[in-house]
Amino acid sequence: MAAPLKGHIDVAWRRKPQRIDFQYNPSELEFTRSVHIAEITIPGLDSPLLQFIRGQNETLSVTLFFDTTDSGMGNKLRVKAVTTLIDQVYALTKIDPDSHAPPVCEFKWGRGFPGHDMPLQAGNQARHGFRCLVEQVVHKYTLFSPRGVPLRATAVLKLREYKPLTQQLNQLGLNSPDKTQVRVLRSDETLSSVAGDHYRRPGDWRVIAGANGIEDPRRLQAGTFLTLPPLD
Repeated sequence: MAAPLKGHIDVAWRRKPQRIDFQYNPSELEFTRSVHIAEITIPGLDSPLLQFIRGQNETLSVTLFFDTTDSGMGNKLRVKAVTTLIDQVYALTKIDPDSHAPPVCEFKWGRGFPGHDMPLQAGNQARHGFRCLVEQVVHKYTLFSPRGVPLRATAVLKLREYKPLTQQLNQLGLNSPDKTQVRVLRSDETLSSVAGDHYRRPGDWRVIAGANGIEDPRRLQAGTFLTLPPLD
């Protein structure tokens, strides 16, 4: 019988990427996903109108188990501390000196990962792992050697979904000029080119300028977030 496939976490440290294999596979995965919906109250209506505002970061909670009692439990010096394993996970909340932030990680475990079999109507939003930042690590030590060396522990991880702007735009493929959208201005773009790309009419650049309070379209800064309003 083939051994069960172990889950792991890929860690994108800047200097040297790392793979952390689980000593034991978790028994549960808990995903939490929500969206931000605002209530628009209008006098005289039976209930407020609902307006979708934005999605919110999904979270994954998982408990990992660590044990080093196979190396012994007595007074011998060869006893192996469980911190040699759990500290690899604890370090994921520490700042990478090169990026000035904790490392981006990806939780992976086998085929059929939750979110893999998305319907076609959801577009290009399927996933094969959970790309994230480690938001919280709670580690608890439950067994010690006579010399006080920790031998058994659990780590409860809270992982928060990480999606860069370019990935979200590519996945969503938002291209409806009848809805308000936001776009990041590139260095090679003008308001006319943005209007041509979004509205299919370069002459509608004045609509974008008015919505963003731009008085001189010749003085634009790359990286500016532009609101693209719907056309009447």
